[in-house]
Amino acid sequence: MKFPSMAEAAGRTLGDEEVAAVERVIRSGMLNSVWGTEARALEREIAGMHGVRHAIACSSGTAALHLAVVAAAPDPGDEIITTPITDFGTVAPILAQNAVPVFADVDPADGNLDPDAVARLIGPRTRAIMAVHLFGAPARVDELRALADAHGLALIEDCAQAWLTELPAGPGERRPAGTVGDVACLSLQQWKHITCGDGGLTLTDDDELARRMRLFSDKGWDRAAGRSHAAFGLNYRMSELQAAVARAQLAKLPRVVADRRATAMRLLEALEGLEGVRLPRPEGHAWWLFPVVLPGGGAPELAARLREAGIPARAGYLDEPLNRAPVWQGPIYGSSRYPLEGYVPRACPEAERLVAETLLVIDWNENYTPDHVTLIAQEMLKFRPAP
Repeated sequence: MKFPSMAEAAGRTLGDEEVAAVERVIRSGMLNSVWGTEARALEREIAGMHGVRHAIACSSGTAALHLAVVAAAPDPGDEIITTPITDFGTVAPILAQNAVPVFADVDPADGNLDPDAVARLIGPRTRAIMAVHLFGAPARVDELRALADAHGLALIEDCAQAWLTELPAGPGERRPAGTVGDVACLSLQQWKHITCGDGGLTLTDDDELARRMRLFSDKGWDRAAGRSHAAFGLNYRMSELQAAVARAQLAKLPRVVADRRATAMRLLEALEGLEGVRLPRPEGHAWWLFPVVLPGGGAPELAARLREAGIPARAGYLDEPLNRAPVWQGPIYGSSRYPLEGYVPRACPEAERLVAETLLVIDWNENYTPDHVTLIAQEMLKFRPAP
């Protein structure tokens, strides 16, 4: 049985709507978002969907995270606390602003940041906390917000994997991920819920943070003042072609997430009670991937058996957690290790065990059928924990 992949048309929702959007832009003759209309329209739609004042479109999810770090305004050598289980795009912007990433350990149940571990690492140089809603599961951002407020820190939410993830709320209430932090970041990269190939957005309710991010994304160019550069910045502008495709995809997002949730719930029901396997909590989950934890270990072996059956599964998600990545051996800029002189990332035992032994992820897709779920369940149910 073939599983649809987000690397091919069968695993994406790209179709006539995106073709028409691209044709609309090309026929307009204006592909640059400075003078076009598509990127600004996308920003309004995304901001409205999240109920925030500002959305700033940019060229990638990593660019969005860089804008968020710019908004937090660390001085050189300041620290930003984040998770070691994430894409390097979460961490690269910290280094790009000459700040220092400090890795806090994670909750072994879902791989998201452990607020208690974060609290132990807050010090005089801490400037921000950057949380990741890993695999689409809601991180404990209310607890992290309380920590940030108590210590005068910025809170950044990395929602690259968390389109329409929902945070805990009262009866009848809906709180999308990305609405608790000072800044939140979204990604439109090829493997995300919706895509324009590459692209990103930042969200904020703060007018000043929005101003900083918009300036930085356009080379510090205050266009209202003429050919005048008000601050240091880079060119992170989203093109009109990216924005037009993203708008067509955005209309399909609710169905994408609903379909992923429906098949994920089928698998959860089929695997209920499976010994030696900790299933993900479904509340608010957007199911970018379907993660399971094997507390007794054995994830690499089980992933290999699932792959033999044709199921797109892998152990650990990363080759190593980011606190163990070779990059920290340097150099960072030229031959220099600045700002990491003497830096040794601290151990994160829970994250390290997840990646090495206990975490297994199954690629998930809105085009999975009940037959795909049945095959995954059949193979998973063969698992027996080590005695």
